[in-house]
Amino acid sequence: MTKELNMRGTPNGLWLAAGLLAAALWPGVALAASTVTGTVTFDGKVPGLKPLAMDAEPVCHKMHGGKPVANEMLVLGGGNTMANIMVWVSKGLPAGKTYPAPKTPVVLDQKGCRYIPHVMGIMVGQPYRILNNDGILHNIHTLPKINPSFNRGQPATVKEMTTSFPKPENMFQVKCDVHPWMSAYIGVHTHPFFSVTSTDGKFSIAGLDAGTYELTAWHERLGTQTASVTVSGSDTKSQNFKFAVK
Repeated sequence: MTKELNMRGTPNGLWLAAGLLAAALWPGVALAASTVTGTVTFDGKVPGLKPLAMDAEPVCHKMHGGKPVANEMLVLGGGNTMANIMVWVSKGLPAGKTYPAPKTPVVLDQKGCRYIPHVMGIMVGQPYRILNNDGILHNIHTLPKINPSFNRGQPATVKEMTTSFPKPENMFQVKCDVHPWMSAYIGVHTHPFFSVTSTDGKFSIAGLDAGTYELTAWHERLGTQTASVTVSGSDTKSQNFKFAVK
C-alpha cells in the first residue's frame, strides 16, 4: 500500500479550466452544462500489500535504488482517499448525441519498469501513445474482451508506438509479458464524461446536459459501485463513493 499525505485538493479553478478545455476539445460539450464532483474513500482496515517484486530484473531494481516499490493495487492519500478510481457516466446520456474523439493522444509511459498512469480512460478512436523511457525491452499486451488485443514488444530502440481502440469497452488490463509486475488498466468510452482520481480521491465530470445519470466507480480489486445523480441547467452536484474490502 502507498500512503501519501498530500492533502491538497483540486481547486475549483482547475475544474473550471477542465470544463473550458472539454468544451474546446469536444464541441458537443456545452459550457453552460452541469458538473458532478465527488471524493472516493476507503473504509475499514487497510490491508498490507507486498511491494512490487522487481528483484528478478536487476536493471529495474537498480532504477529504484534497490528499495522496495509500493504496490499500486491500493494507493491512498490522507484520510484514506483513494487514487486510481475510474468514474464514468454509464447511463443517461442523450440518445443519438455523439462526441468526436480528441486528436490529442492518451499517453502510457513505461518508466522505472512501471506503467504510468496506472489507470486511464480514452475515447473510441483516440490515439493511444505508448512510450518507453526505460531504455530496456518492454512489452505491451492489452487484454480486452471486445476490442482487438494489442500485443507487441518494445525494445530500447523503439521509443514510441501508437494504436487506438475501435469499440467502447469497460475497464480491462494492460500487462507486460517481460516484467510480470507491470500492470495498468484502461476504459474505452464513446463520450468524454469520465475521470480518474489521484491521491486526493477527487473526481470531476463536467459538461453534462440536464438529466438523470448513472455514475459507475471502478477499482481493480474492489469492483464497481453505481449512483444516480440528477443535474439541471448549469449546477454542480456532489456524489461520493466509498469502497471497502468485502
